Amino acid sequence: MKMTLQTPMKSPDLQGFMAGYLEALSLVERLHRLLLDVIKDEFERVGVLEVNAVQALLMFNIGDNEVTAGELKTRGYYQGSNVSYNLKKLVDMGYMHHQRCEIDRRSVRVRLTARGREVRDVVADLFERHADGLQGKGVLGTDGIDQITAALRRVERYWTDQIRYIY
Repeated sequence: MKMTLQTPMKSPDLQGFMAGYLEALSLVERLHRLLLDVIKDEFERVGVLEVNAVQALLMFNIGDNEVTAGELKTRGYYQGSNVSYNLKKLVDMGYMHHQRCEIDRRSVRVRLTARGREVRDVVADLFERHADGLQGKGVLGTDGIDQITAALRRVERYWTDQIRYIY
């Protein structure tokens, strides 16, 4: 005899919301992958082939700061060994400086070199062109971007609360 999982009947409102929620999740995933593709294409266009899109975005997010891998993870930019691996590669390629922390010798602080700042600037210029194009072509205005950002922040807070308080 085959067993089936019995679920309570959901209201049409909840079913509709669930469909919209799943579509939004899928869109966030696709947009992130598409952002990486757009960055990759920009670096191919300018002839920088040794840096991948994740590394370029990492350098953009570090900016003028001096940080540790742990700080990047707690800021929510990156996960686990992916950060350490990419930081090591960027140091080896000359895009970042690294230095052991004086207080905690296990911790390494990193910052961009001149080459790293050039990569950061390529990404910043790309994002500036995107912002200008989105606004200039009427795709999205200030109110629209503010609404999207506010909604995404509310979802972020909800998910963060789920991790902190449920488990």
